[in-house]
Amino acid sequence: MRVVIAPDKFKGCLTAAEVATAVAAGLRDHHRHLDIVEVPVADGGDGTVAAALSAGFSHVEVPTVGPTGQPVRTGYAVDRYRAVIELAQAVGLARLPEKRLDPLGASTFGLGVVVMDALDRGATEIVLGLGGSASTDGGAGLVQALGASLTDGAGHALPRGGGALTHLRGLDLAALQSRLAGVRFVVACDVDNPLLGPNGAAAVFGPQKGAGPPEVEQLEAALTVWARLVADATGSDLTDRPSAGAAGGTGFAALALLAAELRPGIELVLDLVGFDERLDGADLVITGEGSLDEQSLAGKAPVGVAQAAARANPPIPVVAVAGRTTLSAEQLQRAGIARVYPLEDLENDLASSITHAASLLRAVGATIGQDWLNGPPHA
Repeated sequence: MRVVIAPDKFKGCLTAAEVATAVAAGLRDHHRHLDIVEVPVADGGDGTVAAALSAGFSHVEVPTVGPTGQPVRTGYAVDRYRAVIELAQAVGLARLPEKRLDPLGASTFGLGVVVMDALDRGATEIVLGLGGSASTDGGAGLVQALGASLTDGAGHALPRGGGALTHLRGLDLAALQSRLAGVRFVVACDVDNPLLGPNGAAAVFGPQKGAGPPEVEQLEAALTVWARLVADATGSDLTDRPSAGAAGGTGFAALALLAAELRPGIELVLDLVGFDERLDGADLVITGEGSLDEQSLAGKAPVGVAQAAARANPPIPVVAVAGRTTLSAEQLQRAGIARVYPLEDLENDLASSITHAASLLRAVGATIGQDWLNGPPHA
């Protein structure tokens, strides 16, 4: 029998690959000779590069700068002419020194440094995972690193950070456009916020990055200036486009200046790892994430995996593992998940569950084997 194990990470506990390995060990405790395929996945944010590496991409490590300009090293995945890069690994909240938030000064410049490295190595397709951004600079830093010239009223290069965009008066895209000729950008994005307004990047996501009401107002004004100059330079105003507000407005720069294609995160990741081909001949699919809840239903990894399994011919049954779940049996059924196996059923103390998650998942794997797989159990 063939089982495909395709979980997302248990955030703050285990990586997706560690979850898959623990469940696989439990299955083998019950059925020694199972054909098990481990396919760690992600929803387009944290874990996207790891999923690509598990699918056979090569790892590249590169020096760059974090959101406030400090030197950092980060990595991305590459397969011939395609590079997979996570914004958060270069300029995410976790990259802030001592976790000091800088809502006006943080920038996406370091992401552009990583993209440039991939281009210099010959990549012609760049896959960007957005999410976890520390900045609200509208992606200005990203395109500065890729060659765009942003200047103030005196013709001086504009400093990095969303706050500085208030003083933006000049935008020259010639070097950017020359460098990106023939390059395709695909962006994993699961939010539909516009760039500006009450549902925009500054108002909704700015407070998560340390912006109080005065800073939110300043960032909104700065992004308005940025959007106006971009529209003047390109002839198109994309401020109201869904997802333009993603990752502090990085979605806007990707759409307006990189001609990026936006795709749901899990859909993009499943394509990257060749998931449909991995399903061939499978009798059962096991997916999961740390908390299986209402947010999971809005395009998170387990539901995307279940939808892919449902499209198979014939459809493949799907069960899930989770640290906890708040979904009803009816909600799970509508999502295409036959049953969920939460670790809280085995260990209701959260701290203990996190500490012993791998061994608990192994026990859950054995239970799934008993419940779903035919054949004599392995003693």
